Amino acid sequence: MSVIISPSLLSANFLNLGKDIEIVNESSADWFHIDVMDGVFVPNISYGMSIISQIKSMARKPLDVHLMIVQPERYIEQFHKAGADILTVHWEASTHLHRTLQCIKSYGMKAGVALNPHTPVNVLEDIIQDIDIVLIMSVNPGFGGQSFIENSLHKVKKLKQLIRETSAKTWIEVDGGVNLKTGKELTEAGADALVAGSFVFGSENPPATIQALKQL
Repeated sequence: MSVIISPSLLSANFLNLGKDIEIVNESSADWFHIDVMDGVFVPNISYGMSIISQIKSMARKPLDVHLMIVQPERYIEQFHKAGADILTVHWEASTHLHRTLQCIKSYGMKAGVALNPHTPVNVLEDIIQDIDIVLIMSVNPGFGGQSFIENSLHKVKKLKQLIRETSAKTWIEVDGGVNLKTGKELTEAGADALVAGSFVFGSENPPATIQALKQL
């Protein structure tokens, strides 16, 4: 299976969002990555349900929704209604993670768990079988355009080992500082999906950039 590419709309042009959505629709990308931030869990605020619903009305690919919010379990049904196909919550924000994952799955969505850069992968040992996707943050969450944290490669390798040892079906996704160099290193380490924002939408030719990432 070739690597999954999930362009982050956080780096899109919101004065011309429809155009950027269509670029992703027509490209070889697999998902749309949607970063939801509440200004509490991370020091930034992004978009809410209404914007996601409008993106869903145009998108012809699954919505990969990443919740960087406190108490994410309160909004699972609303994000389902808004159009999320994959819903990822942070381990650091989820007191009752197993319950939250089961609730996400009850709505027919894929259930993901994100880990901040300082959080070790071994916190997932007892729940890895229940997770569809683990999102490794390779920058500190909250803002696009940050530099890649090199230790993320070690975390991907350790997580891949845990998945193999437990015979889990979990995919590994990585978000932050992804470009052709880091993307290649991450796929070689075991990543199944890459999130790329500024690297895609800041390039002269986003479809060609997406295709280059797909070929890693």
